[in-house]
Amino acid sequence: MKFNIRAQKIEITDAIRDYAEKKVAKLEKYFDKPDELTVNVVIKPKGLEQKAEVTIMFRKFTLRAEDSNKDLYAAFDLVTDKLERQIRKNKTRMKSNKESIKMFNLDFETKKEEEINTKIVRRKNVESKPMDEEEAILQMELSDHDFYVFKNGKTGLTNIIYKRDDGNYGLMEIN
Repeated sequence: MKFNIRAQKIEITDAIRDYAEKKVAKLEKYFDKPDELTVNVVIKPKGLEQKAEVTIMFRKFTLRAEDSNKDLYAAFDLVTDKLERQIRKNKTRMKSNKESIKMFNLDFETKKEEEINTKIVRRKNVESKPMDEEEAILQMELSDHDFYVFKNGKTGLTNIIYKRDDGNYGLMEIN
């Protein structure tokens, strides 16, 4: 794994760098070619806590998790546990995707409670009229959801507006 570790308002010591690399490197067993992976780690303060974000980039997939704790080392423990749970929980879905079969080593045992058979339990048909981003934010706030899918009136593309943890909004454009 190739590591790109950066911090905001915190100095990255050798001890922090080593701990982050060792924790994330434990996930190598889930990948066929871990040397080809790039791991981005961002460390930043969040109030009185330290936040650790880890993103593992593939050709067609992005595996990402973040967590925070008063202790930075505990935040790394939490975030790597989240990543491992994501991999283990989605093992069945990944087996059905040819691209992920090439990227992941799926020969690991899962516990019975980890193999969750998720299914769609509700379908919703929503009529969508073209709108701008401000109207989409209003619609999202009125619906009390943390995301809203809409057709952008300016670009004609399907967009997803979502509420970020910092209280601001993010926008995804689907081509």
